[in-house]
Amino acid sequence: MTGLVIVGAGGFARETAQAVTHLGEFELLGHLDDNADLHGTEVDGVPVLGGCDLVHELPEARVVICVGNPRDYAVRARLVRRLGLPADRYATVVHPTAVVSATSEIGPGSVLLAHCALTAAVRVGAHVAVMPHVVLTHDDVVGDYVTVTSGVRLGGNVRLERGAYVGSGALVREGTTIGAWSQIGMGSAVLGDVPPGEVWVGSPARRLREAGAPALEELATPTVGGPLT
Repeated sequence: MTGLVIVGAGGFARETAQAVTHLGEFELLGHLDDNADLHGTEVDGVPVLGGCDLVHELPEARVVICVGNPRDYAVRARLVRRLGLPADRYATVVHPTAVVSATSEIGPGSVLLAHCALTAAVRVGAHVAVMPHVVLTHDDVVGDYVTVTSGVRLGGNVRLERGAYVGSGALVREGTTIGAWSQIGMGSAVLGDVPPGEVWVGSPARRLREAGAPALEELATPTVGGPLT
């Protein structure tokens, strides 16, 4: 069985660890986290082996990067760039209760948690986080580093551009584009296109402000690699 390490030891990383256990496809070696206080401890029974750069000392292990929160949802992209691993080092983790159609595609380093559904011809890029009970319908395109949190529903032909963050329970109308590194507030109903680098909230969703500094910094960073940019 191939070994796997999870970069991060927070909530998303712990959820991914449970998915890996249920999946039974990988041997979960442990978490890597730059918080030195966690080194040598266990999180939900899984050891924290050391800092993130330890991936370079475990060349046979596959990797998933499971970090980020609404205040800094660009951190996953920064870590991928910092670690500089080839795409084939990254695992794709799909919880066994997720339903992924035969015509859908999922990129390296992406994680799909319990009870999400990809219905037909959905394209999910690299290092994407899809939380429980998300529905991605026909012809949706989800760019690299996107975060889709629990209970989100996308209509058909929706495009989530690179690094977008969609809050819990949000609904996105068919044919809509959410711009790169934009953030949609929880419970929002998005009825039209959202420009890059903005925060939209409400029902119907309206512009609240510019995205936070980490997202705006990534928006200005030249695109590098990945199956979907």
